[in-house]
Amino acid sequence: MNVRLSANDLKSKSKINITGSKSETNRLLLLKAIYPNITIVNASNSDDSEVMNSALTSTNQIIDVHHAGTAMRFLTAYFASQENKTVTLTGSSRMKERPIKILVDALKQLGANIEYLENDGFPPIKIIGKKLLLSKVSLPANVSSQYLSALLLIAPSLQNGLELELIGEITSSPYIRMTLKLLGKIGVETSMVGKIISVKPSIQSPTPKTIVVESDWSSASYFYSIIALSKAGTQIELTSFNKTSLQGDVILATIYEQMGVETLFDEGKITLLNTKKFENRAIVLDLNDTPDIAQTIAVTAFGLGIECKLTGLHTLKIKETDRLEALQKELSKMGALILITNDSLYLAPSRSIPSGESIATYNDHRMAMAFAPLALKGTINIENADVVSKSYPNFWKDLELLGFEILTS
Repeated sequence: MNVRLSANDLKSKSKINITGSKSETNRLLLLKAIYPNITIVNASNSDDSEVMNSALTSTNQIIDVHHAGTAMRFLTAYFASQENKTVTLTGSSRMKERPIKILVDALKQLGANIEYLENDGFPPIKIIGKKLLLSKVSLPANVSSQYLSALLLIAPSLQNGLELELIGEITSSPYIRMTLKLLGKIGVETSMVGKIISVKPSIQSPTPKTIVVESDWSSASYFYSIIALSKAGTQIELTSFNKTSLQGDVILATIYEQMGVETLFDEGKITLLNTKKFENRAIVLDLNDTPDIAQTIAVTAFGLGIECKLTGLHTLKIKETDRLEALQKELSKMGALILITNDSLYLAPSRSIPSGESIATYNDHRMAMAFAPLALKGTINIENADVVSKSYPNFWKDLELLGFEILTS
């Protein structure tokens, strides 16, 4: 499905309900598979979470996670620790290009039995589950935090728990803290001292626990962009969000102040208000902890005609697509001067924004949603627009609620 978007004015004071965080949901689904008396409320309705849930309850020996990178990593650790269960994990052609060697090597340090079926270091993989008796492992910290979280999530179910040593600079540390806090919520004892993370064993199921998933801050980023590109005084309300969030992307509230958006917190909801009170003509950010919002920020800066310098983006090379190259190609179509390295992006101030351009999404949900707000500056076409279902199935419907005109083909 392709969509053609345009928007002259937004319906100010609209209310949008965003479903639960995909990151929190996927962690809790794995924990629920280990400890069935956990109840999850406000779970994400994303494709990724549906894939995760389906895989955890499947009796099949071959499990296809399609494009779901989080599921691939979390399930690798989970099935490696499940005695007497043999599973082959596979995915899309792009998934077969996304590395998993660092996680597999770490699990093998713990005694796991995993083999590559096609290319060394990449899915598909065959896992023969067994009891993992070793409890100490080390791995680089400057890789995807999902490798680390995958190990931490299974750690309490291991007979001797886990001591995880991180080597080098830590990437996406808020996601590691999220994992530890969720473990704490179900009664698992954890500690992080310097670069050593310890998780105590908790073989027995914890007391019944209901956990409410906060709405997804990554999904909120697109509405920050919409408000930044709208008229002064425009505002929308988003639920359900907390100022003391487990999600690292809560930093959006601070970042978008630089682009004229004020965030008002009030009892589980936020109101985004366009104040136009910003003087910065350049956005300079290190997104090492929150790389998933890089595309949204870059496109917002382009729409505002301001300079943008982003660093800490090395993990974007191994996402659903090479997000740095994808951004460069699609923004360049629109006349942007954009330069990239392996871990950074520079965007020169734009002088004009053309109307009617078609944006390729590369099977990447964030490409589709990051570019959609530019419809406030002129008509824009989004190719393969249904890819948004990976994280935010209701995205296009919610834009219509705000007053966007959307034609599908």
